[in-house]
Amino acid sequence: MKNLIAVPVLGLAFIVQMAILSRMTLQSGSIDLILLILVSWALQEQVRSAWHWAVLAGLLAAFASGLPPYVQVVTYLLTVALARYTLRQIWQWQILALFSVTFFATLLSNLISYLGLFLNGTLLPVGDVLALITLPGVFLNLLFVLPVYALMRDLALWVYPQEELV
Repeated sequence: MKNLIAVPVLGLAFIVQMAILSRMTLQSGSIDLILLILVSWALQEQVRSAWHWAVLAGLLAAFASGLPPYVQVVTYLLTVALARYTLRQIWQWQILALFSVTFFATLLSNLISYLGLFLNGTLLPVGDVLALITLPGVFLNLLFVLPVYALMRDLALWVYPQEELV
């Protein structure tokens, strides 16, 4: 039952991503709200359904994206894997884990997207991709990850309440 909360949260996030955030760009880089939600959700210690969220987000993104279908699924699964691994290694410094996973997940997402386009025959100059898409996207994702993390932390505490010591 707790896994079903992913459907409205990710559905609403995709609507906001497609309608609003995709139009708010810095050069050609934009905010990846779904990536930020997955990173924030996977970094919550009590969360057990991060893999389900990654699969659902990947399938939704594959349906709506112009990229090859496997790109988004692989990207989001690797993002959750990175976040869960980081959570086990750096469990005391949540803010360090949050920023580092967001940074590397954004780079990973752009790299996998670039490789997917390359395999489909679309050749893009690497320097332009880095300067116009990747670096502005990293900056925007790092700028917006804290508000997303706060919302996902509250949602995680609501879905997975912690027992109080009496």
